[in-house]
Amino acid sequence: MPQLQHLPADADAEMIVAAVKKDGAVILDDVISPEFVAALREETDPYMDHTSNGKDSFTGYKTTRTGGLMVRSAKCRDLIEHATILNPCRMYLAPYCERVQLHLSQIIRIRPGETAQTIHRDRWAWGAHLAHVEPQFNTIWALTDFTTENGATQVVPGSTSWPDDQKAEPDQVTQAEMKAGSVLIYSGSVFHGGGKNGSDGDRIGLNITYALGWLRQEENQYLSCPPELAKDLNPTLQELAGYAMGQYALGYYTPPGAPGEMPEVVPPQFALGIDTDGSTMGGMGDQAALKKTLDIGNN
Repeated sequence: MPQLQHLPADADAEMIVAAVKKDGAVILDDVISPEFVAALREETDPYMDHTSNGKDSFTGYKTTRTGGLMVRSAKCRDLIEHATILNPCRMYLAPYCERVQLHLSQIIRIRPGETAQTIHRDRWAWGAHLAHVEPQFNTIWALTDFTTENGATQVVPGSTSWPDDQKAEPDQVTQAEMKAGSVLIYSGSVFHGGGKNGSDGDRIGLNITYALGWLRQEENQYLSCPPELAKDLNPTLQELAGYAMGQYALGYYTPPGAPGEMPEVVPPQFALGIDTDGSTMGGMGDQAALKKTLDIGNN
């Protein structure tokens, strides 16, 4: 049976990216302390405890999924912008985009008696249309120990290049066993799935995933974190939530108002009350990326 590589919490971005490219997934051990986990659970357990089980076999009849964590939890916000994750995330997705964004934030609790989830690819959120690019950089933070018995995430190392219809054999599947405070990092193309919980306790993980800035998010951040709440976040979190241009001419809008009352074309930050220096379809970096693309097209 294959095994996932474990790296120390201080592994650099290049090492993390290399491991994800090789196997599709890697585990960083002991990234956050027991005290941090306890504080995060204190903020989020009340929401989790009021979350109903799934309604189908894929989401899990004995599994709860609690989202909207950008607004609900300060500790989750710390993890969403954690440099240990964001730096390799941006490096890994750089060939396919100018900016990354938060795709979803969700606490997944697999309860005792839950069956194993179907092995799948997260990139299938967009159907089978993105086989030619890598659209995601994903994490599952262990808020309890992840063991084979309690449903540690199943992963098929090396499966990122498989065709969509290939089925994993049992001896090709491993499980992401790790201690609470560790994090599984995996790509949108690796085959994986939640494990079977045969224990008498919950397996709880925090799923934070990132996607190319020009794709639609799985969790609609503009509704989970509307402008009146997003305006109080720091700039990094505002950008990750989607309050930034995806690239040049991607994401601007026209504010409603009487004739001449508002500028005609503004970036999303305008909705947060941020001075954007008038109409714009993107900043200097976006324009430079567009020029590079146009130059390639003219060669």
